[in-house]
Amino acid sequence: MVSRVLVIKLGALGDFIQACGPFQAIRRYHTNAHITLLTTSRFSSLARNSGWFDEVWIDDQPSWYQFSDWLALRRRLIEGRFNRVYDLQTSDRSGWYFRQFPRQERPEWSGIVRGCSHPHVNSRRDCMHTIDRQTQQLHMAGIEKVSATNLDWLDGDITDFDLPAQFALLVPGGASGRKEKRWPSCCYAGLAQRLMGCGIEVCLIGDDSEGDLQHSIALAAPGVVELAGKTDFPQIAALARCSQVAVGNDTGPMHIIASCGTPTVVLFGNASNPTLCAPRGAKVIIVEGKPYGPIQSLPVISVWEAVQTVRSVA
Repeated sequence: MVSRVLVIKLGALGDFIQACGPFQAIRRYHTNAHITLLTTSRFSSLARNSGWFDEVWIDDQPSWYQFSDWLALRRRLIEGRFNRVYDLQTSDRSGWYFRQFPRQERPEWSGIVRGCSHPHVNSRRDCMHTIDRQTQQLHMAGIEKVSATNLDWLDGDITDFDLPAQFALLVPGGASGRKEKRWPSCCYAGLAQRLMGCGIEVCLIGDDSEGDLQHSIALAAPGVVELAGKTDFPQIAALARCSQVAVGNDTGPMHIIASCGTPTVVLFGNASNPTLCAPRGAKVIIVEGKPYGPIQSLPVISVWEAVQTVRSVA
């Protein structure tokens, strides 16, 4: 009988949101088990609020030379007395965690590390969308039903934003080290002008490093609301549920927005592959630039047409 379960999921925001369906499936399958999530500090609050875990452990991801930290993590893993581990990270790091358990005391392990009890055996797993890959991994470990991501539990207070009755969300930023995934700010300004011309106000969301980016859009499209650094994950979900439509780059907040059922348009160029990582939801359209071209090749008119389409089927 599996009584103590460990789930490993580190990664970025989009990866974490895409794992929510598997998280829920693991909780449903192991109804009476004590389930612990090992994740990074950025997602600890999300995990605790989800209701899927009995404990949330923070992984500080020690470097190889931080021996005392590694020993402390090893001791904690062993003392957790886990019967089964679901490695949803499936990285070199999480594979190394498998090897921290004494060979004779290793728990059942779902993942890809050599020697695990429930391996995900598919030579083309790296060609699968993240959600499909994790769903198949869980199937091979005995969990047959994995539902789509459900974020009904994620909700924040947005009353202080004093928002108009009709507004759109634009997400013009993304990881600072991956600016090649960003549609140009002038294009976002052009889209904002079209939206406001139809009576839909525009709110820009992003982290606090994107203030200059949002301000440049606001200068070209006066009247947009700049919320850089002002929204946490629950507030993003709340804004998504109230918005008419959302448009953004391939970045973490778009996974939250799409999972909330918002009519969503996600923009891709050749810097990332939507087949592997695109946000999923009931009302999502993916727009790509020219074949194998950069996102900068994506014209405003193509995005505007996608906005009209996704709103018409909402």
